[in-house]
Amino acid sequence: MKHQPNQLLKRWRLILGAVAESHEQGEEGADEGQANQDIQLEAAEAQMDKVLEALYDADRKGGLGQSAPNVNRWLGDIRRYFPKPVVRIMQQDAIERLGLKELLLEPELLEQLEPDVHLVATLLSLQSVIPEKTRSTASLVVRKLVDRLEEKLKNRLLQAVRGALNRAGRKRNPKLNEIDLNSTIRQNLKHFQPELNTIIAEELIGFTRKSRQLRTIILLIDQSGSMASSVVYAGIFGSVLATMKSIKTHVVVFDTSVVDLTEKLGDPVDLLFGTQIGGGTDIAPALQYAQNLVERPEDTVLVLISDLFDGGVGANDQSPLLATAQSIVHSGVNMITLLALDDEGTPAYDEDMAKSLGQLGVPVFACTPDVFPDLMGAALKRESLSRFM
Repeated sequence: MKHQPNQLLKRWRLILGAVAESHEQGEEGADEGQANQDIQLEAAEAQMDKVLEALYDADRKGGLGQSAPNVNRWLGDIRRYFPKPVVRIMQQDAIERLGLKELLLEPELLEQLEPDVHLVATLLSLQSVIPEKTRSTASLVVRKLVDRLEEKLKNRLLQAVRGALNRAGRKRNPKLNEIDLNSTIRQNLKHFQPELNTIIAEELIGFTRKSRQLRTIILLIDQSGSMASSVVYAGIFGSVLATMKSIKTHVVVFDTSVVDLTEKLGDPVDLLFGTQIGGGTDIAPALQYAQNLVERPEDTVLVLISDLFDGGVGANDQSPLLATAQSIVHSGVNMITLLALDDEGTPAYDEDMAKSLGQLGVPVFACTPDVFPDLMGAALKRESLSRFM
């Protein structure tokens, strides 16, 4: 029974750091100091304490120091003492709290980092200053994350989209050359005739010619700094969609200019390095460019991924953006706005713009990567998206 409270005290000691212990001793006197002496950290716990202190008590203790060897040692320690999800959080905290972006340009350091979306987004934002000696290592870090996320998300996205296309194109009592034999057999199993050892197909199921036409998905991605994680996920999803013959996929990124990255869809790493994270935001020209890509509005899904903070308009001048959005919706395109495509929840966004788009019939909400496949399936079937909002 004594072990559990002691372990709890150790956890609080590691969370609060040595400063909490010295403070308690000063405030409470000898008795409390004696109590604190009972919190004896074992060797591994003491090392964990040093690792945490280097990051979270950096203002008092000098932190990691601005040298690659110190950081390399620290990265090795956090991988040794903490699980991967915690490692990724601590890496990101180190980059933000201790200003280690310059050290990310060292290939020896990059090789030791555990890739995550935030790290990749940081690398993409720094790509213009990455020296040649580091570029190949940075590409490997990005590749490692892309491969891991593709393995996690690819099958779900492909299944959801294929299922949506099949159901959207299903036709009752089709012509002979339109019959879907597998679906027809499944539908008519209840009509199996034992004496004839066969199925009497009372209902034929097939696909309309329209279902054989290409569907178009346009991902229009805001690459301003606040959307960095969304850029990473959207780029990977775009590359997965591009592998489907029944889908024509466009990936377009924008800040104050518009860049079409569709030609880079064959390699998501090349696509991501084609972005320029951290610019301004001008949404109307990007929407106009996307509108020009539409060939069959009724077969097109346009996903605008942006927090809607538009630097291209004045406070009372939203007309170009909204006029273009209205034209897109009225043409028959299924337009959706995602305020974010990441795991962080709903971000800060322009509420007035979101409301105005909603009044035009454009659903506006944030979406996690795990939900995105089902969202695309519903969008292709033109179902209500209220369950995602």
